[in-house]
Amino acid sequence: MSHNTYNKMWAEAQESLNGLLQKETEEKSQRPPKDHLVVFQMLATFYIKYVQIFRNLEAAYDQIVHPQKRLIIRQVLDGVMGRILELKNEMVELEYSEYHYFDDILQDLKLAPENIEIPIPRYFIKEKLKVLKERERILAQIMFDAGMYDDEPKKRVKLMLLEEAVRAIQIAERARQGRLRATFMKQIYLEEKRERLARLQGVKGPDLEAAAVCIQRFWRGYSQWKKTLQIREEEMVFLGMIPPPYFQKPSISLLRAQKVDNLRCEIQEKHELDFQKALVSIKERVKEIEGPDIKESLQDQIRQWFIECRHMTGKFPDYPDEEQGGSAALFAEKTPEEVAAELAAKEEEAQKKKGKKKGKKEKGKKTKKGKEKEDEKKPKKKDEEEEEGWKMAPSNFLPVMEEGNNKYKDVWQNRDEGWNFSQEYDPELIKEEKRKEVEEEIRVQVDELMRQELKNLKLAVDRETDKIGRKGKKGKKKKKGKKGGRKKKPKKEKDLTRDRTIDSLYQELVEEGILIRARKVKLSDYVGEYSYLGTTLRQVDVEPMPSLTDVRQLIALYGILPLGSQSVHEKAPLVKALLLAGPAGVGKKMLIHAVCTETGANFFNLSAANIAGKYPGKAGLQMMLHMVFKVAKQLQPSVIWIGDTEKTFYKRVPKAEKEMEPKRLKKQLTKILKTLKIEDRILIVGTTKRPFDADLKPFCRVYKKIILVPRPDYASRFVLWKHIIQQYGGLLSKQLNISCLAQVSDGYTQGHIINTVRSVLTERRLMQLNKKPLTAVEFLTCLARQNPVYKEEEETLKVWYAKTPLGKARIKSLTVNEDTGKGKGKGKGKEKGKEKEKKKEGKKGKKKKKK
Repeated sequence: MSHNTYNKMWAEAQESLNGLLQKETEEKSQRPPKDHLVVFQMLATFYIKYVQIFRNLEAAYDQIVHPQKRLIIRQVLDGVMGRILELKNEMVELEYSEYHYFDDILQDLKLAPENIEIPIPRYFIKEKLKVLKERERILAQIMFDAGMYDDEPKKRVKLMLLEEAVRAIQIAERARQGRLRATFMKQIYLEEKRERLARLQGVKGPDLEAAAVCIQRFWRGYSQWKKTLQIREEEMVFLGMIPPPYFQKPSISLLRAQKVDNLRCEIQEKHELDFQKALVSIKERVKEIEGPDIKESLQDQIRQWFIECRHMTGKFPDYPDEEQGGSAALFAEKTPEEVAAELAAKEEEAQKKKGKKKGKKEKGKKTKKGKEKEDEKKPKKKDEEEEEGWKMAPSNFLPVMEEGNNKYKDVWQNRDEGWNFSQEYDPELIKEEKRKEVEEEIRVQVDELMRQELKNLKLAVDRETDKIGRKGKKGKKKKKGKKGGRKKKPKKEKDLTRDRTIDSLYQELVEEGILIRARKVKLSDYVGEYSYLGTTLRQVDVEPMPSLTDVRQLIALYGILPLGSQSVHEKAPLVKALLLAGPAGVGKKMLIHAVCTETGANFFNLSAANIAGKYPGKAGLQMMLHMVFKVAKQLQPSVIWIGDTEKTFYKRVPKAEKEMEPKRLKKQLTKILKTLKIEDRILIVGTTKRPFDADLKPFCRVYKKIILVPRPDYASRFVLWKHIIQQYGGLLSKQLNISCLAQVSDGYTQGHIINTVRSVLTERRLMQLNKKPLTAVEFLTCLARQNPVYKEEEETLKVWYAKTPLGKARIKSLTVNEDTGKGKGKGKGKEKGKEKEKKKEGKKGKKKKKK
């Protein structure tokens, strides 16, 4: 696509963003809604629209070549990402569920489920590709030197002498010729036998005309059958029921588009380098050409200001310090009259302070009485808040998006770029920015000169001495000393590895097997289908099992987006620890590897089985954790994985695992989570298939975000069978009934399906595909040998999740809704309850009157 196409895409995204920002401001000004369903619908529509804007902005940022445009797009892109995370957090707090379904809203907006798929920004990897390649090379070198190999050992090729190889070929060729001769001799023998039998029985040969008619009949029937099959295939392709032939092969247009994308990336890098050089060169040019004029104009302005202040106040003003902003503070839209008013206000404040000290005791007594009255009124305020309705939490990203949107409107919306066909940097915009920087630098120099000039003026005109200034400075120093005495210095963490470099710590962790190489897996490889009946099931008070697409979305939101962007991580709702709970083979480890691949994160393995016997004792454990988190913070983003994390929080440690000391990290994890700051892009991820073995309270204290990963449903299994068979080199044909495989494999996980396909599609079987297509029966025999996930196991996971804080809150909210009335908001239910109470009170009053 051309530059113009991506510019239009950006303009459309900005236009829709502008409309959304206006809607958000309107929603704030309106009365907060009371109905639970109305609130969720509003949040969900905002969420879906922001996701669409996010998709367009991500594509535009990846492909637009203009370096100055990309700066604004990046600012808005990070703001939109953060806003999506905030809206997701609002929906979780409202619904008390990590999974949300938007079937009805998608239908109203006429969108497909693919349109709300969270894209992974490509700049996460592109902008640090060189660093990641260098880190990969160092990791591979360390592992090679230590004799560690992550990959499966390849089969050794046995070396043969030339004579042995020739002899083997001769034997194989003679055997092949022998087989051919045997089949040829068998055909001759059968023909001779047929002739002999015919002679003995005296049977006449067939009539030639009858034979010709028979052959014609069969041939015409066969040819017509072939034609009907072809017509049927063409019809099914036209209807979209069957993929067209050569569908799996990449088309020429796609290959060409990929080449264009690569070319755009090269041009993007070149323009970025030119832009960075221009920033330096244009600044120097502005300083040389316009610097003297700026200096003279600043000096004239400040001198004029001295004269005006002298004329208005009768004396020269005090020159602001560098901390106050220097001469920049003077010209912050202030007139001489305002300066005189400020000076008068300062004198009044000094007098008021003396009076305030006397009245402090009297105010203290009054405030106590006031607090008691407020406490009495508190219950009334709660009722008022409930009646007011739901309010959205303040956003950290709306100002960022508004700022980016205003920049777009001011600079790029109506800018004529007819001259800039190649989309290089705009020198005029750089001059405007650098002119301000040069002015600030020159202002610092001018301030020093003008301070001295002001002193000379005061000495010459007002005959003032510098004694007052000295006294003031002494007083200030004393005050600073007092303030310093009150403040307590923050405790610094002890660095146990002061004398060691990060490289040496990195190497040690790799050699110990704690820092490992993540498998290169993309999040899109976690294949699954969207849940189309989620909303309808919830309306009938049935909690649906989440689909694999929902799980993929949560991993993108809670794991990849915050780790990939520093600005998003600092301002978005913070997720320090994440738990993936589900049966074996569901793809929990794959999701963690996908997070590392998509963000370029380091991968640390602190599983109980992996750290058993390493760094023994309390001191050893402290040293290991210190090294891990020091390297993780230095080389962020980082993912710390704790496999089978229920072992760390065992209720009772089994006898077989006592030597392993699985509970080593239990006390340390909560302390570590407190030390992690907002700036640290570190995510602790735990995986478990038996969470019910763990002590629930400390478990949920560490893992506040819990994602339940289910086994795949029918739709996901249908997509999985197709994807995995093609991934391992298989061909889909009519003989292979995928629907049958998806139906029969109910209860089996992705791991079971992969193992089945891998065992069936051997090298020999792949070679036979052209003559012997695949059938469903081949896969069923291998699938039957594996143990499925039974309903009892799934039910135990559901019961356990219902005991977690979020699960409890969800059940409580559902019971409250049932009590207040199905299909009605919370406000309506409360109003009904009040009406019932009034009726009861009325009946009691009537009875008293009768008595």
